[in-house]
Amino acid sequence: MSTPNKRPATGALIGSAIGDAMGQPTEFLAVERIEAEYGPWRQMRFPVRHNGVALVTDDTEMTLAVARALRDAQEAGGLSRPEPVTDALIERFSAWLDHPGIAPGNTCMTACRALRKGTPWAQATIADSKGCGANMRVAPVALVPGPAPHHRALLAQLQSALTHGHPTALAASDLTAYAIRLLAHGTAPALLPELMLAYARASVLVPPPGWDQWLGDLAPQGPGYLDGGWHECIAVIERLAAATAPGGVDPEADPCLATGAGWIAEEALATGLLCFLLFPDDPVAAVRRAACTSGDSDSIAALTGAFAGAHHGIAAWPPEWISQVEHSTELLALGGAWDEGA
Repeated sequence: MSTPNKRPATGALIGSAIGDAMGQPTEFLAVERIEAEYGPWRQMRFPVRHNGVALVTDDTEMTLAVARALRDAQEAGGLSRPEPVTDALIERFSAWLDHPGIAPGNTCMTACRALRKGTPWAQATIADSKGCGANMRVAPVALVPGPAPHHRALLAQLQSALTHGHPTALAASDLTAYAIRLLAHGTAPALLPELMLAYARASVLVPPPGWDQWLGDLAPQGPGYLDGGWHECIAVIERLAAATAPGGVDPEADPCLATGAGWIAEEALATGLLCFLLFPDDPVAAVRRAACTSGDSDSIAALTGAFAGAHHGIAAWPPEWISQVEHSTELLALGGAWDEGA
């Protein structure tokens, strides 16, 4: 279990934003160009602008939307029923359109526009999309106090399903939240790949109770809809396990070469987690490594920051980075309230 002073919710929320800000300038760039423009990856500076703020992208903006929706739903009736959660997510995702952040994903924008118009969510979602927008925002589901494990799984899948309806998007979101939750509660990082594989395999056999009530509108055929998604997640986590085994990947090599570029949900999970597992005791090095990648660097680094922050708590991050990252006041307040309520 986490210690009272660790503050894993605060560490993970701030860590996700820090990673997002670190990866924002390097997204879409090759590693060679990143190092030419920003120097060796181990020395990358926190990208603070002239106004003293490190800007975030849609990753953090949508993470905040999920966090606010969970808070709203708790106030409106709790997190154990789909109706208040769905309503709160739709409201917050619709509001997100007014402030989408830097380089928002097309899937999120298209689905959220449809939600704002009143389209039922199962028709608004992009059913064939498994982009990493599904799970780069899921950390609050792992951190909010209260839900039972099966409700946490349903929450993770539902927040994905409103915009990214592909089975792998739902499965990867569930698995991402599970990993963050384990780290927040003291699981040794080295155990994560095997625990995640066990969770994914079990989820194929025994879906969370209540799945049809929460997600049946998306897939009337039932939770078997997710089977292919779980198998895609299993395949990439097996690659992660091989990469982190003795004699696995070189930490100096681009992590995307081992577990994928992160544009899709399961690869963002695996590569974000790989960067953390390469440097489990050095969270700053982990997010720097994640930001210096050839793939979806901001989303990879946002997930790395969430993993590292959940494991180490708020002490993971330099105080000046905490104060400089955009939205730090709200992130600290949300994390603080959840740490106190855990």
